[in-house]
Order: sequence, then structure tokens, then C-alpha cells
Amino acid sequence: MTFTGRHFLKELDFTVAEWNSLLELSAELKAAKKERRQQPLLAGMNIALVFEKTSTRTRCAFEVAAHDMGAHATYLDPSGSQLGHKESVADTAAVLGRYFEGIQYRGFDQSVVEELAAHAGVPVWNGLTDQWHPTQALCDMLTIREHATRPLDEVAIAYVGDARSNVGNSVLVGSAMMGLDVRMVSPGPLQNSAEVVESARAVAAETGARVTVTDDLAAVEGADFVYTDIWVSMGEPKEIWAERIELLRDYQVNADLMARTGRADAKFLHCLPAFHDRRTTIGEQIFTEFGLDGIEVTDEVFGSPASVVFDQAENRMHTIKAVMVATLT
Repeated sequence: MTFTGRHFLKELDFTVAEWNSLLELSAELKAAKKERRQQPLLAGMNIALVFEKTSTRTRCAFEVAAHDMGAHATYLDPSGSQLGHKESVADTAAVLGRYFEGIQYRGFDQSVVEELAAHAGVPVWNGLTDQWHPTQALCDMLTIREHATRPLDEVAIAYVGDARSNVGNSVLVGSAMMGLDVRMVSPGPLQNSAEVVESARAVAAETGARVTVTDDLAAVEGADFVYTDIWVSMGEPKEIWAERIELLRDYQVNADLMARTGRADAKFLHCLPAFHDRRTTIGEQIFTEFGLDGIEVTDEVFGSPASVVFDQAENRMHTIKAVMVATLT
């Protein structure tokens, strides 16, 4: 399939066949790296990494992927450009498009990455916005493909916790595109918006996926994969913690919840970073104030054989590499 010159802004911009094609390319590029036969397919190219929100995995994945493919990456941190401050998004896009063959944006509203794409004249890739996280969803689906023990149309994934988020939206739509039995398990105020659910159901009508949105933890029964994310996202005020913990305390992924799947081979997924112990500033603060040793997931689950979170993190690099190669060659 031809992706040359296209943007990568959200899952819904792609057909099911295109989405699966990107996964196939990801798997091939991953194998090529492991077998030391990769080629510098982006030699001589330059990419810009525009970060209004900081990141470990997204930045490192893009930089290593670019280097592997022979491209040079320029990192612009939250204070490293005039984007939206002294220079409009449109003007910044027009300038960067003259310097770089591709632009990654990680920031806030989806409208910003959409505006960059409209004015850059080169492919723009969404490294995260408040609404969507497509590079995460692509790596999630590659990880599921690698660890599934049943045909994908028989595989169930239960996302447990705060689903009204970029990761929750992308997991729902990305899973629907794969034809999975996807269950979004959240208290009512934190469920995906009606618009996102409607979009996922439209995709499911094509792929045969099953979409469930519920507050009932019984929905994890039979799940092959249990996925969660942090309960308070970047940019949200600290004061939100008490409210979120009140809503989500029963939705923590712990040994009892994993046992409710009824599957000894059920796997645990998390996009990271995870608050699974007290060895972070926030983790210690939450323990002191709320008595939670581990927040959205316990250390017991996070460090168990069921956890494939570091395979998932590695796959950020391979899938991002596929997005760049597909859109730049």
C-alpha cells in the first residue's frame, strides 16, 4: 500500500487494511533489526521532534528509529521553539516543512497537530495529543499480535480504569480495527465519549469486533489481555487525585482482578510510566495521603510473568519506524 506523503494523526484516518499493513511493516522492520539486516531507508533525511509534553518512550523511540534508518532527528523541547507563543502553528509548520522531511508533534489539543499537518507540506506524525495516541495504539496491537495465544477474532482485551483519555480512545478504536473483543471497563464519568464509541462501533461493523462499554468489572472475565493507564494524565491538576481515586479505587489492576479473567495465560499491558510502587515522588505522595501502595496497578502484577509492558515499550520503536518509513518512502 502507498502511504508516501501521508500524515499519521489518528487511527480513524486509516482503513482496516492500511492499519494491518502498517503492523506487517512493523513486524518486518523489527525482525530486520533483530537479524542485523536493516537498511538505512531514510538516509539523508531530517525529522523534527516537537514536544510540548515531555516523554521518555516517544522521544527515544523516534530518535533511535530515525538513527536506525539513517535519518537525523532534531529535538525541540517545550521551550525550544516559538510554537504558539511568538509564532503561530501555521507559520511554524511552514518553516519546519522547509527544513525537515517529517515532523513529530507531542502536545495538547488535536487541533494543533491537525493544523501542523495542514501547513507543513511534509508528513506529520502524532506522538500524543489530549484526544488520541496512535503511535501507542499501533505498538499495543503489535504486542497483542505477538502474545496472543488464540486467533485475533477470538481474543478479548479489557481496558480497566480511566478510559476517557487519549490512550483509552486509541485502545478502543485500535482494538476494533483489529477485530478484537474490546471491553472498556470504567466508572460512568470516565468512560469514552459517545462520539468515540460510535466511531469504534462503526469500525467493528466492518471487522467483526465486539465493543463493550461498562462499569462492571465482571467484564474482565475471559479477557486475554488486561490494559490500564495512569489515573491522572499530564497537564491535569494535582487536586484531581482525590476525585480519581474515589472513582477508580475498585478498578486497580491487582492479583484478584487478574484472577477474575479466569485465564492463567492472561497478559498485562500498560503504556507507561506506571505508578506501581512507592519508588517515585508521586507514588510516595499517594501512599502517604491515600494508603495506596501502587495506584492503577500493583507491583505484584506489574512485575509478574503476566506483564508484557516492556515488550510493549520496545514496540514503540518498531512501529514508529514503520510509520516513518511508510510515509517518507
